[in-house]
Amino acid sequence: MIDFYTWSTPNGRKVSIALEEMGLAYKTHLVDLKSGAQKKPEFLAINPNGRIPAIVDRDEDNFAVFESGAILMYLAEKSGRLLPSEKRARSVVLQWLMWQMGGLGPMQGQANVFFRYFPEKIPSVISRYQTETMRLFGVMNTRLAENEFLAGDYSIADIACWPWVMQHEWSGIDISELTHLQRWLAAIGARPAVQRGAALAAPDPETGKAIVVKGSEHNPGAINHL
Repeated sequence: MIDFYTWSTPNGRKVSIALEEMGLAYKTHLVDLKSGAQKKPEFLAINPNGRIPAIVDRDEDNFAVFESGAILMYLAEKSGRLLPSEKRARSVVLQWLMWQMGGLGPMQGQANVFFRYFPEKIPSVISRYQTETMRLFGVMNTRLAENEFLAGDYSIADIACWPWVMQHEWSGIDISELTHLQRWLAAIGARPAVQRGAALAAPDPETGKAIVVKGSEHNPGAINHL
């Protein structure tokens, strides 16, 4: 059993989607970022950086893993799914995973901050991060023009990128001209495991707070709050 600590963010959705795709048994713990739960001592004992997501593998002597990319790799190796064993194919997946961790996530995250949340609207800063995010979307679009998925076959690289791309409108970015990216976005979004994982801690449209869609076969409604 894996204890999964998360909130309604793209990085959290990476892991919930992976858990669903890989069929691993897990229990979800919602970490309320607005209340500062991620900075409490009991969570810092799991992730000293005080960020979600994080997991604890109870079957491996309570082994804790933090950082979403590291978690995806750990789960893929544990399940034997969505990360090839052949060295070149594996390298391609990890290249795109690192690309997301080092580029797409940070840049789009800043676009979100300055476009949506920052109290002062600074056009030059908003434009800087939206432009760079759009450039990165273009990199994906070019790649996907010749490949069904980022690393050839569906993998943790796609799972890492999809929760970010799916919220492009929230970042103020129009992808209407990126036809290959749109095709990829829709194809992955149609997967039942992705739909379950994405809904696990989706924001309630009325309150903005995270809600849990219960009834997943791997998460039968026993939700614990940190």
